[in-house]
Amino acid sequence: MRLPVRLPAYDVPVTPLRRRSLQTETALVLLLSLGASAIYSVLSIMRSLSTDVALNKQTTTMNRSQASASWLDLLYQLVGVGLGVVPVLLVINLLGREMKSATTWLGFDGRRKGHDLALGAVLAAGIGIPGLLFYLATRALGANTSLATSGLGDHWWTLPVLVLAAIQNGVLEEVVMIGYLFTRWTQAGWSWVQVLVTSAVIRGTYHLYQGFGGMVGNIVMGLVFGLVYRRTRRVMPLVIAHAILDIVAFVGYALLKDHVSWL
Repeated sequence: MRLPVRLPAYDVPVTPLRRRSLQTETALVLLLSLGASAIYSVLSIMRSLSTDVALNKQTTTMNRSQASASWLDLLYQLVGVGLGVVPVLLVINLLGREMKSATTWLGFDGRRKGHDLALGAVLAAGIGIPGLLFYLATRALGANTSLATSGLGDHWWTLPVLVLAAIQNGVLEEVVMIGYLFTRWTQAGWSWVQVLVTSAVIRGTYHLYQGFGGMVGNIVMGLVFGLVYRRTRRVMPLVIAHAILDIVAFVGYALLKDHVSWL
């Protein structure tokens, strides 16, 4: 599980697209997915700060219920999860036009299951435990809202849907923000530092709806994940780590919210 000490050169496949076309493509992909979330997050934090209620006295609810009827709410949730992975299919299709196998290039496959699972678990623990302490600290300091990571109520399908939502988040964010953007922006001539920092800042920005602590914490996560990807050339461990983090956050909240006072 030890990673190389020195970062290897990050070579990317040759593309017929010009720099301007590559940057336009990535901008459009982001505006159709996580970039749009970043814009709405900025508006959300502006709305939160415009009230007379302190930020840490406000609650941000994730995975909200969408209908009063249980069966209709379930349908909404499943459709949301399904549509949430469409940007992933889009970027794989875009990259696949220029290479034999985009999933292989991205390391988004099952060729190294044991390695990916082990590294993903280590990353989840290394980020999740300090991340929880950082969240509690920033909330206490008034820089973050209180997070209610499940607003689905008590249904037979609540926990499975939360797991699916966590997996969808991991797939969407890591394939697009790391695998796709690192490839395209490198092809466009960006330095690896520019790619790493820009991707991490965008990641932090679309979590700004949680508060400034959520933004900073996710920027750090983006930097760590980006460095790991540059060393391993595999996005799957990042997907696994992200999914584990969100499963623990979503399912843990749903199970413990009535029993733990600080949630």
